[in-house]
Amino acid sequence: MKYALIGCGRVAPSHIKAAKENGFDIVAVCDIVDGNIDEMFARSVLTPQEYAPVRRYTDYREMLDAERLELVSIALPSYLHAEAALEVIGREINVIIEKPMAMSMADADKIVEAADRTGVAVCACHQNRFNKAVQEMRAALESGRFGRLSHGAVTVRWSRDAAYYAQADWRGKWACDGGTLMNQCIHGIDLLRWMCGDELVKVYGVTRRAFHDYIEAEDIGAAVLEFANGAVATVEGTVNLADDDLEEHLSLFGENGSVKLGGTSANAIEYWHFKDAPQETKDGFHEKTLNVYGNGHTSLFRDVADAVAQHRAPYVDARAGRRALETVLAIYQSSFTGRPVTLPLGDVASKDFEGFFDRDL
Repeated sequence: MKYALIGCGRVAPSHIKAAKENGFDIVAVCDIVDGNIDEMFARSVLTPQEYAPVRRYTDYREMLDAERLELVSIALPSYLHAEAALEVIGREINVIIEKPMAMSMADADKIVEAADRTGVAVCACHQNRFNKAVQEMRAALESGRFGRLSHGAVTVRWSRDAAYYAQADWRGKWACDGGTLMNQCIHGIDLLRWMCGDELVKVYGVTRRAFHDYIEAEDIGAAVLEFANGAVATVEGTVNLADDDLEEHLSLFGENGSVKLGGTSANAIEYWHFKDAPQETKDGFHEKTLNVYGNGHTSLFRDVADAVAQHRAPYVDARAGRRALETVLAIYQSSFTGRPVTLPLGDVASKDFEGFFDRDL
């Protein structure tokens, strides 16, 4: 499969690694700053002999026109995801879009519509769905072992300091990035909504900018979610830890079972109990990872390649990316208005909340 990458920043080496491990033909990469390409290759799994033939571009439209590509992944700054995705889909090229898929519901809807119209595989890069621990939880859910759901919870307790935000001037801005819920916590929010039935009906949210007064958006957020199936769920996400990333926990509780996943990215099973097999254990389900991105990119890329071959939708399709975005924007809207938000969400964008934490100054 002829593959190209658009955007060579922080997460880009994970995309290159996934492409290599799936045997893709990495033919081109693109970044507006050529030096970013050199730095990305230096951090990647490719040897100099492997990346030397890869063609380099500073304009992704030029790359899309010049190359005969089968799959492109987009790892640009968040506010550029939708524009680039629509360019790729418009050329009927399959695409993997880093999170968040877009920064507005209008752009997310355009991506979904374009995917439906062209029939190409469009995947939202929520790679943690492929974590081994997450897959075990999902298998138990789909087989009915939990019974009727009571509630779920996700907690993302990480640390991001001034040096992190200084890496790029778009970080922490409402129009370009959003805050911790949109950037660091959206993977956990995606998992929580997916596990609790997807059909979210009401959101109560609170956000604050507690310690990072040099950014525009939130550094801590909390929410209560209500689902159509009667389940409720809670979200806690922050980058305010004083030392290092602590954990990303995902818990699910039903009338017949309880499971808690932990580790830094929901990559371990910390508690597993079901009434139908009270002695069952899940020892050994602690997937070692090199960073908070986890190991799921390789499996996600493999699934997209299979989806293309089988003419089916990817496991994590454009609608999944839209739902994750909608959840975060609903939390923002609730915090902004001080009232619960009923879904489906209307035409809301992250940029709508510019000045939120400065309006009382």
